[in-house]
Amino acid sequence: MDWAWTCRCCGKQFNTMPLDYACPVPGPWSDASDAERAAGRIDSDLCRLGEHRFIRGCLEIPIIGTEENLVFGVWTSLSQASFQRVVETWTDAAGEGLSYFGWFCNELPAALYPPTHGLKCRVHLRGVTARPRIELEPTDHPLAVEQRLGIDVARVEAIAAVLLPKH
Repeated sequence: MDWAWTCRCCGKQFNTMPLDYACPVPGPWSDASDAERAAGRIDSDLCRLGEHRFIRGCLEIPIIGTEENLVFGVWTSLSQASFQRVVETWTDAAGEGLSYFGWFCNELPAALYPPTHGLKCRVHLRGVTARPRIELEPTDHPLAVEQRLGIDVARVEAIAAVLLPKH
């Protein structure tokens, strides 16, 4: 299969199988009113919206038979206390290895998964140079199953077919 595709962020063309997909904002940010967004704050890693706090991380799905992962850049909510602790340790190694409870805050396409918003997860900090790792609670939700057991290359291709822009 031809994997020529164009990155939506940088416009560059690639000829390899894409393994990284990103949700640019948490779902509640998209659903918020203009006034709520104006009063909130968002950057590429952290978001505040009213009383809600979010962090962006990487949900990694192992690709069976390879050393690679399919990665979804997604957002999870954190309690205010957990969010504050993340902010306090964000720029030093003290946060590495810390883990926090969160709620998955993005909907992945319905053509791929049943509803994903609101799944329970853990946010594992990995130091100052890497986004946190998002680990779903081990349930029977297909995304959680795939994260635990991995997926084959055919599934990676099926996901890419849904997520890549059509030419």
